[in-house]
Amino acid sequence: MGLAERRRALGYSQEKLAELLGVDRTTVGRWESGRVAPQPPQRRPLATALAVGLHELDALLAPSRTADAEAPGRQSCAPPSAGDPDEMIRREFLRILTITGALTAMSAEEAEALIEGVHRGTSADFARMNSHLWQVYQLARSKSSVYPVVRDQLATLNEALASHRGSARPLLHAASDLFQLAGEVAYDGNRHSDAAASYSLAASISKDAEAYDLWACALVRHAYVDMSEQRLRQAAQVLGAAERLACRGDSNLSTRQWVASVQAEVYASLGDVSACERAMDQAETVRNLTADSGGGGWLRFNGARLAEERGSRYVQLGRLEIAEKILAPALEETALAHGQSYRRRGAVLADLAFIGAKRRDVEQVVAYGSEAIALARASASGFIARRLLALCDEFGPLSRDPRVAELGAEIAALSTP
Repeated sequence: MGLAERRRALGYSQEKLAELLGVDRTTVGRWESGRVAPQPPQRRPLATALAVGLHELDALLAPSRTADAEAPGRQSCAPPSAGDPDEMIRREFLRILTITGALTAMSAEEAEALIEGVHRGTSADFARMNSHLWQVYQLARSKSSVYPVVRDQLATLNEALASHRGSARPLLHAASDLFQLAGEVAYDGNRHSDAAASYSLAASISKDAEAYDLWACALVRHAYVDMSEQRLRQAAQVLGAAERLACRGDSNLSTRQWVASVQAEVYASLGDVSACERAMDQAETVRNLTADSGGGGWLRFNGARLAEERGSRYVQLGRLEIAEKILAPALEETALAHGQSYRRRGAVLADLAFIGAKRRDVEQVVAYGSEAIALARASASGFIARRLLALCDEFGPLSRDPRVAELGAEIAALSTP
């Protein structure tokens, strides 16, 4: 049996299977014909949708590929080589700069000059390049699309560090910054081990550079990995270390406020209402800082999401009425205008669906949950998918409703590695 036969046996059309996996119908067609193979992040969701294991999926894929290889006179469907990988990355970076040109305000000539400066090992150009990559990451619908450029930048930075003469501190700062971005890409794709490794490297490099704010931010991001895997006490310890480092950093930056915001999330998960509210009040002091205290790059906490975060904490604490009063207007503010985050709106929708599940309100669960699923598919965001999987745990008796059961199936089939 091949992939197409298995799909038909389950009653799926190509369109339906593509919809479940968040891909185009033609992609399913290419898999079935053997012209291309599913990418690693697509394999597990495909196996889940077809109700087979990964080894069984390999067997389903093998016949079509073998048939193509053995068919007499068949031309190979593999695309011709597109050239040197470094040049491909160079072109990709210029392309994404063009797409986000209104934000980055960089011409093609300036981008070329910046790339040349990076390849010469100029620390200031590394810092500028990193800043642009964070902007591209923020705007990217699919965060994984940024990874090839980040990988190339890391390789170039490693070469610069190996050959550098004099103080390496500026390059170390740039390296920690970039490892944190690499970790963000991995974390969004649910590759927690890769994310933790990147954040650990970032923290170690920041320590060598004596960059306390950067070091604290690496620890905050590492705490998110612990929280995702329900190691709440460990996350609290990591955040305590981040808080101490932030106190040694620049008081004009929003590092302390970001640490407090994430501490509030841990306290809410532990059910500590008073500690959560104290931490959120500390996070609110970000409003007293200057506008450029943390609006981009490795420190992006500028208070824009405070209402959503406070609402989410009250959801965790079971204070649903207070949470809904905060989250309903926040949802309006996250309307998908240019530059807004799919993840940000997806998180608010998941929280509102969670409130509906707690109240046993099927209509609210389905309305908000369905929109969140659409955003998760459009962005391939593991972040939204994680929030939705937590929602499934609250369905309980609601799962007997066909609409909720279908919603749960769609959440299970989300394209998360």
